[in-house]
Amino acid sequence: MKPTPVNRRGFLRSVGAAASGAALSQFPLPALAKTKTIKLGLVQPVTGPLAIFAEPTQFVIDAVRAQIGDSVMIQGTKHPVEIILKDSQSNSNRASSVAQELILNDEVDMLLATSTPDTTNPVADQAELNGVPCISNDTPWQPHFFGRQGDPAKGFDYTFHYFWGLEDVIGTFMSQWDQVATNKVVGALWPNDPDGNAWGDPAVGFPKPMADKGYSLVDTGRFQSMTDDFSAQISAFKAAGVEIVTGVVIPPDFTTFLSQSAQQGFAPKVINVAKASEFPQAMAALGPRADGFRSKCGGHRITRSTLR
Repeated sequence: MKPTPVNRRGFLRSVGAAASGAALSQFPLPALAKTKTIKLGLVQPVTGPLAIFAEPTQFVIDAVRAQIGDSVMIQGTKHPVEIILKDSQSNSNRASSVAQELILNDEVDMLLATSTPDTTNPVADQAELNGVPCISNDTPWQPHFFGRQGDPAKGFDYTFHYFWGLEDVIGTFMSQWDQVATNKVVGALWPNDPDGNAWGDPAVGFPKPMADKGYSLVDTGRFQSMTDDFSAQISAFKAAGVEIVTGVVIPPDFTTFLSQSAQQGFAPKVINVAKASEFPQAMAALGPRADGFRSKCGGHRITRSTLR
C-alpha cells in the first residue's frame, strides 16, 4: 500500500502541538514519503529596548541542539531540523513582517515567539491567518489572548500560548505590598501597549483586586513607551500621597522614571514593576538606585525608599 499523500497544511496540523525539537521527535506524525527538513521559525526582540529578553536565546538554541542534534527521527526516518531566528527589533510591526517572511519565504513548519506581547501577538496573528502552528510564551495570557481579540468560546485554531496570567502577577505584587506599612495608595505606570492596557483593564487587570484589598489606585492614563518625561506622573503621585508604584515598563522608561523621581524628590516606599527589572543588566544601569531590589517571581521586584 502506498503512503497517503500529505499536503503542507496537513503536516502543519500534525506538528502544531510540539513545543520543542525534543517534543517534536515524540509526536506521531503522518508517514512522509521522503526526508523533509523541519523548519522552526523563532521571533524575538534581539535589538531595541526589549533586547535584554533575548540574552539567553543562543544558550537555549544550543541546548536544543545538544538534545536533538541536527535531526529528529520520525517514524523511522531522520529529518533535519533548521532553526531560523528573526529579530522583531522590539517592534510589533516588524514582528508581523518577519513572521510573514518565515511563513511565505522560508516556509517554516512552525513559528515560535517569545518576550512580551509586542512580539508574541503579531507573530501569533500571522500564524493564525496563514494556518501555521505557533507556540509562544513570556507574555501573560490575558494580554496575549484578549490583546488579539480572542473569544473564550472559540479560541484559536493554530496558535498555542503557555505562561502565567495576570492573576499570578497581581497576587504576587499585592502579597509583597502587604509586607510593608504603607497608606495603600498605589501609582500605576501602565503604557499604551497590550501589556499596559491589560494590566489596567477594570475586568482582567489590577483595579478590582486592588480595590477589594483596600488599595487606592492613582492611574494617570496610558503613556507611550520610550518617553523622556514622567513629570506628569510623578507630580500626580506626589499630590496623591502615593507610597507604592507598580507597572509594566521597558528598561529605558524605568531608568528615566527613577532618575526623574530622584530629581523631583519622589521616594515611594515600594516600587514593584515587571518587565524592566527582570534582568541583572538592566538593574546594573541604575547604579546605587538599584540597591535593595530583590527577586520574588519572574522579575517582580520590591524596594524600600532606594531613590537617592
